[in-house]
Amino acid sequence: MSFTLAIVGRPNVGKSTLFNRLVGKKLALVDDQPGVTRDLREGAARLGDLKFTVIDTAGLEEVTDDSLQGRMRRLTERAVDMADVCLFVIDARAGITPTDEVFAEILRRRSGRVIVAANKAEGQAADAGVLEAYGLGLGEPLRISGEHGEGMADLYAALMPIADAFEKKAAAAEEEAPVTDVTLSEAEAEEGEAGEDWRPSDRRPLQVAVVGRPNAGKSTLINRIIGEDRLLTGPEAGITRDSISLPIVWDDVPMRLFDTAGMRKRAKVQDKVEKLSVSDGLRAVKFAEVVVVLLDAAIPFEQQDLRIADLAEREGRAVVVAVNKWDLEEDRQGKLAELKEAFERLLPQLRGAPLVTVSARTGRGLDRLHAAIVKAHEIWNRRVSTGQLNRWLTGMLEQHPPPAPQGRRIKLRYMTQAKTRPPGFVVMCSHPDKMPDSYVRYLVNGLRESFDMPGTPIRLHMRGQGDKNPYKGRKKSTPSRLRKHLGKPIPGKKG
Repeated sequence: MSFTLAIVGRPNVGKSTLFNRLVGKKLALVDDQPGVTRDLREGAARLGDLKFTVIDTAGLEEVTDDSLQGRMRRLTERAVDMADVCLFVIDARAGITPTDEVFAEILRRRSGRVIVAANKAEGQAADAGVLEAYGLGLGEPLRISGEHGEGMADLYAALMPIADAFEKKAAAAEEEAPVTDVTLSEAEAEEGEAGEDWRPSDRRPLQVAVVGRPNAGKSTLINRIIGEDRLLTGPEAGITRDSISLPIVWDDVPMRLFDTAGMRKRAKVQDKVEKLSVSDGLRAVKFAEVVVVLLDAAIPFEQQDLRIADLAEREGRAVVVAVNKWDLEEDRQGKLAELKEAFERLLPQLRGAPLVTVSARTGRGLDRLHAAIVKAHEIWNRRVSTGQLNRWLTGMLEQHPPPAPQGRRIKLRYMTQAKTRPPGFVVMCSHPDKMPDSYVRYLVNGLRESFDMPGTPIRLHMRGQGDKNPYKGRKKSTPSRLRKHLGKPIPGKKG
């Protein structure tokens, strides 16, 4: 897990030059005129063996109105809130200005980690400015030069403890991450009986991510589940900025709930801070076992809702679709019929997944949501014995035989479950490359119905038994007919 470093400071102190130095490319415009940078620019930085994300920000101005400078300042302040570390850059030659002091106070309040960098510190002309930087009260300033690369070793030494802390945090997160794509041994596949180790416990709680578009009510729903206002909510869209995990025990089931930032269509995510928030939400999906896709009852199944649900399915997570703000609906029966029809039509890959109506404001429907999450997690861990699968496969082949491309029937010989979390099956067959997708979907839908696995992602792989033949595709070499007339020996023939 890499950290994020925001380079902040007043205009024309050399932030973009330092940004270009860290990313190793001239990505940001650099000019002697102040205020060239107006947006947030993000890049992959490397300093020695440290790899992290660096953000170049607009110069901080002492304005708070809706002018261009005011909007630039608000954008920079939001980057400060999102960043793990702030590198406060001052001009060592110009010394500390009143503007620097104002923004040092802002950083002291808003950022947990601040490093002061006295830029343009080549030569003795910068000595006075470096000494003045001690008066900011933000620790010992680093003497650097973004233009000539001086002081990068000192910056590396300052960032190393932070990188170590994030490494430990990443290691802890890996321990909390769910175990997915569990490979089954032949004995486990034969038995088909799952042990009890997959059930949620205090050591490994059930990990649930709540995702959806902005203002769908994700934070309000989690506050209602845990019974207290732990997360900031409001009518404005996009209040939640990062993924927040909360350990709870919900109806005797240990869980860890992830509240995520709202995910919008990529073209509408123009705010760089929002891009960081969305990427954090995508990471929360990968750390979850069950993903609750929360929809707004007034505008359900928008294009972005479908993308979010499809993302969770492609990541192999169990999916529960919850429709929020149900208390505002008048014709509930008619609306529910519309939702079910749209769900089956727009998300066929999640056929049979639970569709639950809830009201985060009143708390109605939370019992149904809890039952749906627990059921989805149980199906996600399901195992089917090899004997049951092959008896089922025989029936499916009799009901609808596989196609015969070029007059040669594809033979399906054997089937077993290779993985769980999510369920993964392997079918040994002839000509797996010629098996049409429609027949694979026929088998997947049959697995869902016959073994009660609605909604969960199912991975079905066709494997050819001929792959084990080392001579497959090798041409038999025939001796040239001229060899015996030329008196040359025939390869492989003795005497």
